[in-house]
Amino acid sequence: MKSSSILNILSQPNENGITLFVLGVMFILSLYHFLLYFQHKDKAYLYYSSYTLLIFIGLLNRPTNGFIVTLIEPFKEVLDHLSLSFILNYNLIYFLFFLTILDLKTYSIKWNRFVLRNVYVLFSLSILIEIGYQFTDNIEIITKGHFIFMIATYLLGFLILIPMVIMNNPLKYYIIIGSLFLVITSLFVTIIKRLDLNHGDIEIRYSVFYFGLIFENILFSLALGAKQKNILHEKNVSQEKLIKQLRENERLKLESHRRLEQNIELLSLQAKEEKFETVKAQYEKELTELKMSSLRNQMNPHFIFNSLNSIKLYIIDNQKENAVYYLNKFSKLIRKILASTQKKEISLIDEIETMNLYLSIENIRFNNEIDYNVTIDETINVNTIKVPCLVLQPFLENAIWHGLSLKKNNKKLTIIIGSQDSKHIKIRIIDNGIGRKRSSEINEQKMLRKKSVGINISRERFENFFMDFENSYSIIYKDLYDENSKPKGTEIILMIPLK
Repeated sequence: MKSSSILNILSQPNENGITLFVLGVMFILSLYHFLLYFQHKDKAYLYYSSYTLLIFIGLLNRPTNGFIVTLIEPFKEVLDHLSLSFILNYNLIYFLFFLTILDLKTYSIKWNRFVLRNVYVLFSLSILIEIGYQFTDNIEIITKGHFIFMIATYLLGFLILIPMVIMNNPLKYYIIIGSLFLVITSLFVTIIKRLDLNHGDIEIRYSVFYFGLIFENILFSLALGAKQKNILHEKNVSQEKLIKQLRENERLKLESHRRLEQNIELLSLQAKEEKFETVKAQYEKELTELKMSSLRNQMNPHFIFNSLNSIKLYIIDNQKENAVYYLNKFSKLIRKILASTQKKEISLIDEIETMNLYLSIENIRFNNEIDYNVTIDETINVNTIKVPCLVLQPFLENAIWHGLSLKKNNKKLTIIIGSQDSKHIKIRIIDNGIGRKRSSEINEQKMLRKKSVGINISRERFENFFMDFENSYSIIYKDLYDENSKPKGTEIILMIPLK
């Protein structure tokens, strides 16, 4: 008796609410992932939202009762005509979703192009079928055209299983299982229709198809969730490595401090003031080198990793000249960074050259959208002025990532080196970004807040470096505003003493 009731329910999905349930699930999935796209800026969410939306629109004309029947009444004729096109074309969005979530481009550029070209061909075919029907009003064009379209879609679907199976990406199992489940239920529906079974069986086929559709989309949603989880995990691992390095630096600092205390105690017993001063100076030098090491540990792993990724994309896209050009710049920058590890100070001209290389490499990640320039007063002898190595990098990094990265266009970064007086030189770093206040508000809203330690370390390095100078240094921040009192960027002024 119960089995008979279940069969009765499954045999009439359009009348008993099963179709309405499926429509509700598709609509919620589409809206939810559309909103997630704006949060994560990942096109996989946008394609998946479009995928479920086309399924939703394609099934709107199926229910025979309920509020949806009344709602679509003015558009019923159009939906009846286009519903099959919507249902067929959601397969094209599926292929775009597959390319994006599994990041096929980084695995094989050839397979990525192959799938994209076939998607364009199939989309053109669907347009030609619709145009042919509109001009001839021959239903055979729709029937045969859609049959050809489905055969081509199934072939492309089976072909892309080749790179999907080979590639090393755990998300592929969600996509493979979900897709195969929907294909099996779709083939079941087609076989029943071709066998021309009774009406009850034909209605049951829709219930089977709906079950496959729901199961597939559950797996796709889980795949998107797993992808986001992997991204957060990678960020956490990177953060943990950074914290571990900072703790190691702190341990070294404490160890150095302990050794200093032991030396001080020994010197007190020996009453040798001169040796005490020597040990103290050595401690200050070790402390300065530790802080510099900490700064390089901040810069090197993330910057080097991201730079290599950018150069890798040029290689993947077969842009050999760009790849070689930026690889040469990258190698020069690495040599300068490694050379600086042996020095406490470098000339200002060397620091400017290093920062020029750094800015040109960072600009790759912004598609060279940042217009930066360096202006040097001709009266200044940049070859004789000494500064701590890599001291400008944290200020430039802050200007780029907290000011310019969040701006859409017209990104400018200016470095002006001039003479303040006979005792100081002035270095101005000016960006036309979103300003410190807006950047701070955005950072507060993020789940993983970035705390800039590079600026604090640079300030402490200034303290140690200019300790014996007659004149002191200063770091001044200025918030820039336009005539309407709206933020238009930030200016950092570094006053560097000469003696």
